[in-house]
Amino acid sequence: MMAASILSALPAAPPSPGPCDIYASAGTPCVAAHSMTRSLFANYSGPLYLVQRSSDLASDVVVVKEGLAAVASQDAFCAGTNCTVTRIFDQTERGNHLNRAPWGGASKHSERGVNAARHKLSVGGRTVYGAYFEGGMGYRCDSTWGVATGNEPETMYMVTAGRHYNGGCCFDYGNAEIDALDHGKGTMEAIYWGDSKGWSRGAGDGPWVMADIENGLWAGKDKVEASNTPITGAEFVTAMVKGGSNGFALLGGDATRSDGLKKLYEGPRPPKYQPMKKQGAIILGIGGDSSDWAVGTFYEGVVTAGYASDATDKAVHANIVAAGYGR
Repeated sequence: MMAASILSALPAAPPSPGPCDIYASAGTPCVAAHSMTRSLFANYSGPLYLVQRSSDLASDVVVVKEGLAAVASQDAFCAGTNCTVTRIFDQTERGNHLNRAPWGGASKHSERGVNAARHKLSVGGRTVYGAYFEGGMGYRCDSTWGVATGNEPETMYMVTAGRHYNGGCCFDYGNAEIDALDHGKGTMEAIYWGDSKGWSRGAGDGPWVMADIENGLWAGKDKVEASNTPITGAEFVTAMVKGGSNGFALLGGDATRSDGLKKLYEGPRPPKYQPMKKQGAIILGIGGDSSDWAVGTFYEGVVTAGYASDATDKAVHANIVAAGYGR
């Protein structure tokens, strides 16, 4: 009994570091951190996303509990009706929250929010929901704090569904124009996931991790980048883009395998994209001008200040694997 009393009096083990703790310790801190599924900082216990039900337009916040989305409250709140996700909260102190995107240059209409219960999965053995985009859906934050502008370096990743994609423009997450209009080459820098072949492509038939740097989805600096091999057969994918002051990198792989992450390209940008002219908004599920013909699924993602090291990339991917994405 005494031993049991002593053990119960010991302090609880500190929570495991999240991706943003890893980036911060490496000197490339998160300036935006969005997730439908889990906390991205060890000590984050705030809101993840906001749902609105169609029956009476009331809203409810889904929060973190023991590191994961506490979806029981969502299930109760949305019982007997439909709910949409109207906001995905930024877990950093910068407040770069993603709201449903307004009118844009390509879409000419406001974007719909995703169905809050359309896509169920498990993380760490607990049921959570992902953001399932079906076209005509998108989020953005046009007024941000701390996101790279001009030719400043940045790093970003997202975890996405490996088997839910198309060739439409553009299932993106990352840096974009601040007014939802196309301002020309180099005015955005975002992760793209899909099998578009309209501007550039990797080897095979896709899908690929590419960079949307406006007026082009690029698998590398060339029209066909043989080093950028398709990621096939993975239920969950880690996708990364790193934008440097004089080049960029693409990484991707199976988000459930510790050996899954591969560097797909690192080198110069395509012609006429250097230096970059990034504007610093953040988009999800759409292109910089709100092109909204793509489909895809978003689970989590971050944008950082600075160009992360290879070791940091591997550590973040290992953290994603350890989170335990599954069906």
